[in-house]
Amino acid sequence: MNGDRLDGIRVLCFTGEIYEDLELWYPKLRLQEEGAHVTVAGPEAGVVYSGKHGYPGKSDAAIADMEAEDFHGVICPGGFMPDKLRRDPKVLELLQQFDAQEKLVAAICHGGWMPISAGIYDGVRVTGSPGIKDDLVNAGAVWEDAAVVVDEHFISSRKPDDLPEFCRAMIQFLELQAKTL
Repeated sequence: MNGDRLDGIRVLCFTGEIYEDLELWYPKLRLQEEGAHVTVAGPEAGVVYSGKHGYPGKSDAAIADMEAEDFHGVICPGGFMPDKLRRDPKVLELLQQFDAQEKLVAAICHGGWMPISAGIYDGVRVTGSPGIKDDLVNAGAVWEDAAVVVDEHFISSRKPDDLPEFCRAMIQFLELQAKTL
């Protein structure tokens, strides 16, 4: 592993109550392993949120205090958390800004609910949990049943089993950004 591949890259990762444990921790640790700085932001700063499978995760910051221009990308993990966070106007604003700036917008499993509610998936090729396939299609996305789908600055995956492909795609995308820093 080359621990400096993503040196200088900053990534925002959403969290909240009943997040999908692996879909937050696996990407966070993989990106850190490659040298990226990952900020985990939840509804409140410094709060320990419980994962869907009981793994605790403490937020580094409050979503309300985040600004898209401070990051190179955002990760939307799944679980039950996205159903609540997609109702937060700041989450939607951030996702719209990441999209407008053509920065990484990565979603896995039910995490796709957040970009759906932000209105940024129209015409975008994506995948996600089969449970939200209809929601993705109804939002104008082009559904694909694949471990990972990359469409410009959008990266999506279906489930925890797809995490290796999901992380490889994010690292490859962010590595290109790191070379321009």
